[in-house]
Amino acid sequence: MDQIKSIAIGGFDGMHIGHQELFRQLDENGVIVVIETGYANLTPDGFRKRYTDHTIEYLNLEDIRHLDGKGFIQLLQEKFPKLKKIVVGYDFHFGKDRKYSFDDLRNLFDGEVVVVDEVKHNNDSVHSHKIRHKLSIGDIKGANEFLGHNYTVFGKKEQGQGLGSRELVATININAREFLMPKEGVYVTLTRIDKEEHLHPSVSFVGHRVTTDGSYAVESHILDGKVICEESAEISFVSFLRDNEKFATLEALKVQIQKDIAQANKALQRLAL
Repeated sequence: MDQIKSIAIGGFDGMHIGHQELFRQLDENGVIVVIETGYANLTPDGFRKRYTDHTIEYLNLEDIRHLDGKGFIQLLQEKFPKLKKIVVGYDFHFGKDRKYSFDDLRNLFDGEVVVVDEVKHNNDSVHSHKIRHKLSIGDIKGANEFLGHNYTVFGKKEQGQGLGSRELVATININAREFLMPKEGVYVTLTRIDKEEHLHPSVSFVGHRVTTDGSYAVESHILDGKVICEESAEISFVSFLRDNEKFATLEALKVQIQKDIAQANKALQRLAL
């Protein structure tokens, strides 16, 4: 880090279009400094890296929250001895009790401080908490527009109830508990299996299996052929299809699943045009 001259500081959960505006202010070798709170669930556990070419350094909030303004700047300068430029958002706060703002940063830091103004999409300010709300109501398209990419969850393969392949359709089941899950229901998705480069068209279910065993599941049915998942998968949400629903019989559920598959195929074909 001895040669780093510019950094962007923030929580950056989601790496959304507002965050990307900060990153554009960095030079080629600039570093993203994430203040990790432990509550990131849009891009947890290092998943931010897939949305930037910049190096990411993490500072644990618990390790720095006691610092006053001068102590925080001193920490940054020790970590980045040639630091000349700090980029933050207009709502950035730091130091003990978050009492310091970008004005204090400008007074305490000898170099350049760039403050990026509020970023709006369709006249609505972009924030991670709004993305979380959109996901909670199934507004996948709105969430994706704020993110600048499809909302994606990753998980290790886990054993399903085994009913799908026997009675309904085969699915890949994952444990993605680190991630915020969208509203319970059925979604048009793209699914990556293990470490494949290819994204498979898919239809995915998130929620409690209210028609069968009642357990919570995150499962994806691949639309372009039979695929074997060995270890893990990631599900990229494209659009919302329907709410979770309890069916009187397995046959009724099977009929609805076929309708879901047809709708998902149509939606993905339109995207490909």
